Amino acid sequence: MKSKLTLVALLLCCTSYVKAQQWTPAQLSFGDFARGSDSLRSIAYKKQDAKAYAQLVDQFEAKYKAQSIEIQKMFKGNYNSAWYNLACVYSLLNDKETALNMLEKSIKLGFIWYDTIMKDSDMDNIRHEARFAALVQSLRETGDYLYILRKAEKYNAADVRPIPTFTYQPQTEPHLVALRKAFNLDSIAGKGNEVSQIINMLHWIHYLVPHDGQHDNPVIKNAMSMIAECKRDNRGLNCRGLATVLNECYLAMGFKSRFVTCLPKDSLKIDNDCHVIDMVYAKSLKKWIWIDPTNDAYIMNENGTLLGLAEVRERIIKDQPLIVNPDANWNRRQSTVKSDYLFNYMAKNLYILECPVMSCYDAETAQAEKTTEYVMLLPLDYFKQGPDKSANTNEKTKYTTIVYKTNNLNLFWALPPADDSNKQVSSQVN
Repeated sequence: MKSKLTLVALLLCCTSYVKAQQWTPAQLSFGDFARGSDSLRSIAYKKQDAKAYAQLVDQFEAKYKAQSIEIQKMFKGNYNSAWYNLACVYSLLNDKETALNMLEKSIKLGFIWYDTIMKDSDMDNIRHEARFAALVQSLRETGDYLYILRKAEKYNAADVRPIPTFTYQPQTEPHLVALRKAFNLDSIAGKGNEVSQIINMLHWIHYLVPHDGQHDNPVIKNAMSMIAECKRDNRGLNCRGLATVLNECYLAMGFKSRFVTCLPKDSLKIDNDCHVIDMVYAKSLKKWIWIDPTNDAYIMNENGTLLGLAEVRERIIKDQPLIVNPDANWNRRQSTVKSDYLFNYMAKNLYILECPVMSCYDAETAQAEKTTEYVMLLPLDYFKQGPDKSANTNEKTKYTTIVYKTNNLNLFWALPPADDSNKQVSSQVN
């Protein structure tokens, strides 16, 4: 019998993408309660004590329903996974009817993890029941992530909707110069070749700042400020924060880099999760390469060639060989395993891709009268293609975000300029 893991770390990985403010005392209080409840349920699960587990779920549900709509949305994954795990307990006890009832309830409450259900040995006692087959079939369009991603393979290279040209702040920008000096990035990168320098910097950030997917990032969102705050408060950053910090360090060293928000299809509007990684242009390889500071990960093909995000996405869809570096890990506590990382989690989150137009220092700190532009790459399969351009201004801060949409993967993956002039260059996908 395997241990059950809460989904909260994944579901809250990118909460700063959804909301800009820090967690409130009420959110923090319920978060502490949720973690404690999860630990107690884990003990009951290991003992296969259905009565104790059910009581704990009832207690969690009562307190959950008393929270605000915002808090309920944040912890919905804890809520529906609690009922799913109760279904597992009853299945292990061979109480098929109750197990199916609990599974149905978890699905109605938003448990969308199709792949988990299909591979979970705890479900084996009810797997061949007709009712089980009917329940999980309904999830395929929302929870079978490889199935969904494969349907989203096609883009449109002929899409001529105008989008801004991606630009990269030069390493001579004063804040980047200060960042390079403050952390002695030349020493961190080392004197090896370009790729080794990129990877050395990945490892450095990964071990310098831990990943914390359950809390928001600091209000000031630049590398100098966030690293200082993490050190002062003994805290971490979520995936967006880590990718932001590493991206600015790459820019400070003269590497063209972007952070990429990887989003699910989420046609039901119930999945608040996303993942953010960096794409760094390696001039020696003439291509973008995948760099994930949360998991200290980069991706290769069967020949050991480093791959970019577009290549990884295509290989997942076509079931072609992919290799994750063997030392990839989460917070030095858990190895990053390819099957979970690429074919489940990232398969879900590689449906929609989004980048800031200008890769620069302090790109997302919300300041009055500031505007940050993004380009979103949509597959042709996506159910909502428009509007071509949308803008949102925060009434309090007067901070504006603008999002352009495109189906043209060549424009989205345009090669960076050969120098810091940021002139448009011919584009291609690697």
